[in-house]
Amino acid sequence: MTTFIDPYHYVYRPFDYFNIQCSITTSFYDVVIRIMKDLVVKDNALINASYNLDLVEQRLVLLAIIEARQTGKGINANDALVIHASSYIENFGVEKHTAYAVLKEASKVLFDRRFTYQSLTDKGNVKTTHSRWVSEISYIDNEASVSLIFSPAVVPLITRLEERFTSYELKQVSQLTSRYATRLYELLVAWRTTGQTPVFEISEFRQQLGIADDEYTRSDNFKRRVLDIAISQINTFTDIKVKSEQRKTGRSISGYSFSFKPKISVKNISKTSNEQLELIGQLTDKQILLFSGKLAYEPTFASKYSKAGESYDDFIIRISRDLTDPRKIKEYSPYLKELGFK
Repeated sequence: MTTFIDPYHYVYRPFDYFNIQCSITTSFYDVVIRIMKDLVVKDNALINASYNLDLVEQRLVLLAIIEARQTGKGINANDALVIHASSYIENFGVEKHTAYAVLKEASKVLFDRRFTYQSLTDKGNVKTTHSRWVSEISYIDNEASVSLIFSPAVVPLITRLEERFTSYELKQVSQLTSRYATRLYELLVAWRTTGQTPVFEISEFRQQLGIADDEYTRSDNFKRRVLDIAISQINTFTDIKVKSEQRKTGRSISGYSFSFKPKISVKNISKTSNEQLELIGQLTDKQILLFSGKLAYEPTFASKYSKAGESYDDFIIRISRDLTDPRKIKEYSPYLKELGFK
């Protein structure tokens, strides 16, 4: 089904979040926009799943998602995705010999990694599913690359994005060296529209972070060696600032909740002169299409302007309308400049 957008009469075909490709037809031309190639998008069932991947294994999964998008190959349960050591080096800033070694080791153990997630049946009942991450994985020595095929259960959790999904740019987690920091970041940004998580009950929270029952059993060790380090890295290296709050039952810690807000990424915001406004107001149709997509995925902008429960499709449509309004263009101009508009 197509949706017509006034006043331009665009025929809008919903974003294919997986290939991150949007085809928009006007009465004059067809435009295909490829944006945010390094966007990681996961179903929230997968974000909230319980699993135990080490840092390299988490990174390998993320790179596979990115590889599928950048090459346009897509993710399915039959075709292999290839992750080269050069991609690992480029994204995570490690030495060549380190990348070779860790990818080779990860390829040996990722096949045995499992995760557990919950979903609803057609009758509204909770279904608990256990699955492997990959159905096949290989390391090619002479090519310094890993070839993997995601398991059938994983594929829809990455490709079937309906109302509940979480997306973020790979660069936000590329400098995190704690595996718990990466997992915590994913859990947090699933609540980006509110900036406040519910209380994570401690036993479930530990499972979501991938902590074994016999690890960090004392509350002070868990806080010092897992939570504090993860929060410190998130606050230092990502686009959000996080605070945690302990919840207690009697004297025992029963859970944690988190509040967070985006960092200010737009600097030196000053009043736009009439001359600048006139220049910015001259967005072409192509620029409107391009920057409406970019703005929707800019964390600071999205946190400020997105509406609760609004899908990215609807958010992008609303932004494209706003970019025909000089007042809105003036309001958005610092973000437009930050995203490369000149």
